[in-house]
Amino acid sequence: MAASISKALTRNLLRRSGDITREVQLRFCSAATSAAAISAPETQPAEKNGPSRLSKLLLFVPGVITFGLGTWQIIRRQEKIEMLEYRQNRLRMDPLNCNEVSPSSENVDSLEFRRVLCSGVFDEKKSIFIGPRSRSISGVTENGYYVITPLMPLANDPKSVQSPILVNRGWVPRNWRDKSLEVAGADDQPSSTAPPSQESAKSSWWMFGSKKKKVEEDQLPTVKPTEVIGVVRGSEKPSIFVPANDPNSFQWFYVDVSAIARACGLPENTLYIEDINDNVDPSNPYPLPKDTNTLVQSSVMPQQHLNYTLTWYSLSAAVTFMAFKRLKSKKSRR
Repeated sequence: MAASISKALTRNLLRRSGDITREVQLRFCSAATSAAAISAPETQPAEKNGPSRLSKLLLFVPGVITFGLGTWQIIRRQEKIEMLEYRQNRLRMDPLNCNEVSPSSENVDSLEFRRVLCSGVFDEKKSIFIGPRSRSISGVTENGYYVITPLMPLANDPKSVQSPILVNRGWVPRNWRDKSLEVAGADDQPSSTAPPSQESAKSSWWMFGSKKKKVEEDQLPTVKPTEVIGVVRGSEKPSIFVPANDPNSFQWFYVDVSAIARACGLPENTLYIEDINDNVDPSNPYPLPKDTNTLVQSSVMPQQHLNYTLTWYSLSAAVTFMAFKRLKSKKSRR
């Protein structure tokens, strides 16, 4: 009897525990299903949309930038063409008399690339050497300098310049500068010869005074004026790679008209011209002036701007094609 009662109680307990277990399982599954249903709308759009619109636009930024650079090169090419035509037209104009040109009365920019006629005497001791500047001679590159020398007025000559001007006489070999520095160093050294005493000077004066005066009057050196045909120019604009000028050590890397004038003891507004005389003596070719074709040239010519344009447009097309290809590959994966 007792055994049958205990079996019945055990059966009832097992049935109830199984019902409780199934109920817990059902509640857990329903909770998991509801959580999945809530999270599914949040994750599904991200997989559906893919990359954001901003990331897509960023892929095309390099193409836009390179296309803009190519367009800018087209604009610069047109500006260079107009600049070269302007310079050539100025050089075809009739030359001006140097005495009629004054940088203080007219703006130097309005006079630039105008031809002028000058006459005077070069002061060789005040020459300034700009460089180094390379020059190709029969396929061989040789380093040298541009020499700038003041052209001084000549007394009793109405055709001479009335005020000094700076003249870029052209290209010279390196030894010209070396000799100039040697002469300058020799002039700076004090003379080792003692000056004559006052008494000896007096005694010699009455003996040779009359003869010396006569010789000076009869044999005065005749200085021939030098005629220069030049073009009015301004200061150069050096790039960031060009060192600064150092007048104290005679190092000049680019043309700074006001600084060169100060170094020569001239006013800062001194006129600066470049010699373009084509009549070069073969026996004495240096300094070698610039020709007009070299004078009007720019550091970057129109043909080079055209090459840069093609390069930038090619890069723009390449990076834009790569951007489209990348977006297309992402769409095909989905």
